[in-house]
Amino acid sequence: MASYTKIKANNKQGYKWICTLEGPPDPMTGKRKQIPRRGDTQKEALARAQESLKEYIKSQQGLTVQNKITFEEAAYEWLRAYSKTKVKKKTIETRQISINVLLHYYAKTLINKLTYKNHEDLVNNMHDRGYSISTIKGAHSVANMIMKYALKNKWVTENPFKEVQLPAKLLTVEEIENDPIEEKFLEKDELAEFLLTAKEHGLYLDNEIFHLLAFSGLRSGELCALKDSDFFFDTNEIRVTKTLYYPKNNMRLATLTPPKTTGSVRRFDVIESVMVALQNHINRLVEIREFNKKSTTDYHNNTFVFAHSNGYPILPANIITRMHRLLKKTSIKKKATPHIFRHTHVSMLAEAEVDLKTIMDRVGHEDAKTTLKIYTHVTKKMKKNATEKIKMHYADIVQI
Repeated sequence: MASYTKIKANNKQGYKWICTLEGPPDPMTGKRKQIPRRGDTQKEALARAQESLKEYIKSQQGLTVQNKITFEEAAYEWLRAYSKTKVKKKTIETRQISINVLLHYYAKTLINKLTYKNHEDLVNNMHDRGYSISTIKGAHSVANMIMKYALKNKWVTENPFKEVQLPAKLLTVEEIENDPIEEKFLEKDELAEFLLTAKEHGLYLDNEIFHLLAFSGLRSGELCALKDSDFFFDTNEIRVTKTLYYPKNNMRLATLTPPKTTGSVRRFDVIESVMVALQNHINRLVEIREFNKKSTTDYHNNTFVFAHSNGYPILPANIITRMHRLLKKTSIKKKATPHIFRHTHVSMLAEAEVDLKTIMDRVGHEDAKTTLKIYTHVTKKMKKNATEKIKMHYADIVQI
């Protein structure tokens, strides 16, 4: 039933009408819902209130008191749907980790009861407990995706998480005063020392693995997925079309998946000396594989270039272990992982005066910020060296 209120207004007649209609209660809270609208006449106000009431009823369609969906239920419904899209298994695992973090806070809470303050408290609590900024960002991103899914299913009427601001990482004085970018790649003398150590003290395949990482910019997963058919020795090129997915670090569960991004699919050349060593290695594999097939009962008959004696590919975790073993035999103090060779390759290309776009294409469009920092750092250093060279060669002709 409509109720009317007459109010003063700056129009010809000096007043307007407010028509208030009683709408259905909010299905989530059960609270009373009134729809007030203004008009110059009672008829006009009524028409506007009726139109607004229709829109409200339409927006609430499907939202019932029975929709008592917990955050945990919504999260796993979303994950099931998300897993059916074109997304890598590794990404699904990462999303699951974020869900596990979120469930620690929200689990049995009804999703329609969660508020902006709940989520603000969550991200701040994670920060106080020492979670990394990337982990907090991951959890926040997944929480928003779950809320958007709930919104589509009409389990909620809005996404209260979308405006929540994430805590920022404050740099220490040491981080500000020291240039951390130099820790992300090996200088020429450090690389030379490491590669010599790999040659003289390395295990089987160490020399080939670390030379290829350094002179290609490959990710560890991409290197482990390489097969004989990915090498083109007539042009000294390598093709990247896949990466290794290895749940639970189990080589027998390892499968091949598309690379990280579409830009990661690429083909590029590698210096001849490294390619010659790899060609010799692949040629030797023909005889090695035949022997292992006969002596190994569960031989994995595939043509992985870097494989165990049973034919299964080595894993990125194996490369990390091998690298740590070799680092102990060097004077290098940097906290290095195999990813440092990717950054080292960027610094090599920058020193060779290769343009930034070509570098990004070659390494597969990842680490844009880090790549840019390394490129800028190296090119600035080159400019400084250029000034020193001019001074050294032309100082004797300066007449000032």
